Amino acid sequence: MQIFQNTRYNFVDKRRYALILSVTLLIIAIGSLATRGLNFGLDFTGGTLLEAGYSESKELGQIRQALEDAGFDSAVVQHFGSSRDVVIRLAPQAEQVTAMLSDEILKVLRAEDDSVEMRRQEFVGPQVGDELRDDGGLAMIIALAFILIYVMARFEWRFAVGSISALIHDVVIVIGFFSVTGMEFDLTVLAAVLAVIGYSLNDTIVVFDRIRENFLRMRKSPPAEVINTSLNQILSRTVVTSMTTMLVVLAMFFLGGELIHSFSAALLVGIVIGTYSSIYVASSTALALNINSTNLIPVEKEGVDQPGQEL
Repeated sequence: MQIFQNTRYNFVDKRRYALILSVTLLIIAIGSLATRGLNFGLDFTGGTLLEAGYSESKELGQIRQALEDAGFDSAVVQHFGSSRDVVIRLAPQAEQVTAMLSDEILKVLRAEDDSVEMRRQEFVGPQVGDELRDDGGLAMIIALAFILIYVMARFEWRFAVGSISALIHDVVIVIGFFSVTGMEFDLTVLAAVLAVIGYSLNDTIVVFDRIRENFLRMRKSPPAEVINTSLNQILSRTVVTSMTTMLVVLAMFFLGGELIHSFSAALLVGIVIGTYSSIYVASSTALALNINSTNLIPVEKEGVDQPGQEL
């Protein structure tokens, strides 16, 4: 994009404002997670999910009242895609067989409206839900640990700290978004969070590769100038990559239906936050740790023959 070529934006000068924004978002995210937690989906909590379809639009209040009268007080009733499609979620019922439970609910719904059709039913046991939640969290921690090892091996440790700071920043804000909005957090969202980690890491590595090259090329320039130059050089690539990815995710968000709505929402937030953190969080952290050209130039060992030196 021509508008983002040969730019001279002073990114480093705005890092204090970015710090305030990041700290504010992290406080909101962590505060919401601590007080409200996440609205875990059926994958993690266990229970029964039923999808019913009606011939005409249906008020949720009538369905809730019918279920309460039948003894299903804890049922969660929501529209699914349209006002004629309804999803019913029930906590695990230890005393009832799943097939019998779905038959009883269908009987209650048909007593209230005989046009209803059962389109889908799912059941996840509470033990399986707990295992999925624990294993999913463990998978995310292991992914971050291996990323730390990889970045430490590829870059100087100050860059590694910057990249991990950006990744943790992105993960906390994306998960916090689901806590603040109350959107359902299920396995598809966890998969999206892992995808955001990969996207953000790729963006950060591109930024750090250019910064490292420019530190070796502009050895007499101050670190802030080197980082500013590097960010301006990769700005066009970053914007084009983010915008093309965003177009695909927006199509999934608006046209993909309810099944991937939360997944695409997590990716949307993750792309925006991941791009922002690659420019400000990662590079600003490395700058705060006093990264400079001397940290990146290999130390010449005494007694080692240099190329062209006579023996």
